[in-house]
Amino acid sequence: MRVQRIRASTLLALLAASAVVPCAAAQRGGPPAAPVGRPPLAGEVGGPGLAIRAKKVLAVPDEGQQVHDNAVILVREGLIEAVGPARTTTIPADYEVLDASDRWVCPGFIDLHAHVGGTFDINEMVYLVNPGLRVSSSVVPSNPALERGVAAGVTTILFIPGSGVNVGGQGVLMKTALKRYEDAVVRDPGSMKLAQAGNPEGWTVGVGRSFMNWNTRWMFRRGLLYAKRWEDHERNGGPQPRHEFDLEIFRWLARKDTQISTHTQIFQVVLSTLTMVRKELGLDVYIDHGEMAGYKLAPLAQELGVNAILGPRVIEVPTRQFINWTGSNPEAILGIAAEYQKGGLKRIGFNTDSPVIPQEELFLQASTGARYGFDDSNVDTVRGLTIVPAITAGIADKVGSIEPGKEADLLILTGDPIDPRTSVEKVLIEGQRVYDTASMKRRY
Repeated sequence: MRVQRIRASTLLALLAASAVVPCAAAQRGGPPAAPVGRPPLAGEVGGPGLAIRAKKVLAVPDEGQQVHDNAVILVREGLIEAVGPARTTTIPADYEVLDASDRWVCPGFIDLHAHVGGTFDINEMVYLVNPGLRVSSSVVPSNPALERGVAAGVTTILFIPGSGVNVGGQGVLMKTALKRYEDAVVRDPGSMKLAQAGNPEGWTVGVGRSFMNWNTRWMFRRGLLYAKRWEDHERNGGPQPRHEFDLEIFRWLARKDTQISTHTQIFQVVLSTLTMVRKELGLDVYIDHGEMAGYKLAPLAQELGVNAILGPRVIEVPTRQFINWTGSNPEAILGIAAEYQKGGLKRIGFNTDSPVIPQEELFLQASTGARYGFDDSNVDTVRGLTIVPAITAGIADKVGSIEPGKEADLLILTGDPIDPRTSVEKVLIEGQRVYDTASMKRRY
């Protein structure tokens, strides 16, 4: 009998993942308590209410009024209670008032492609598809890279595996500044990482795209059949299916409880994502990268309801290297976000692929998009850092906009969030003041 060898790092990761990762029922149900050793501050769980006065509030809900001038935000128990004009929003007598009346406020930024949430042992190269691997066992909450991101307004990230193989495993959605994993986790699994070309082509002795697509489709169909057996068991009774560790993620995917984030950096791969994953298999997926002529598929992406979270490249440049590799020759310097927008795609966001682009430069991805033609007349740059990634990741009920009932992840800034001259002065995550330049040293 042939014995399959497995790396020690793989075995340790599997054991750690199975021991550490909570199931859906064990996910945290509310904002964290104040740090041990001090009484809760205004806005935090257990503390008094907090009223923030601001010159301009970019509320950016999915629909409705995007901007409030001379506004008030009420925060209590880590949640937003109300937002509206100061003249019509009553501040309760027992609320502490934070006067930021010469400042702007917007939701915390969300990065759906980050590799800096913990240790970097996030590529397991033994198998070409590894749907059961989980980076949650590698999380290091509030690490230095995340702390710099917080200082630039990044409050939530999707920490995902690398793209060394076609399916690298499961990511975790997490808050950037909360100290305990149990408090930081937003959802685990945060996504399943898919990479259909590029880096995986170098696996072992090299594999072609035809084989990779065939192998990936076979694994997806196997996983969906596994999820269907469990659905039939839970709905109709009968024998319980055998648990298969590597395919459990498909039960989440089949229920639409998580999404597939895709390493789709060229036209051909974006096309494969849209046609195979979304149209053929019916799974929730989004374009993650979307470079090198991928924007030509914007009409199809809009038709299929697939959003684009763009980066780390935000500019298409006609270089010989990319022309030879991808066949893409824009014959001009193009803004990738602008080209998707011109093609009719409505929901466009930005990512860093940190550390490829440092986590603290997420806002610059949107700034650069606007510099190269992305129409920002409807606040779409800030929406691309907040509500669009929140909707895309299925967490818009918690974060992404300033609306009653959502978690109080707020940035207080000196001006427009995408203007490089703007400074982030305060950051709140779930009501906690996790960064404040009035009392803390600037981090970069």
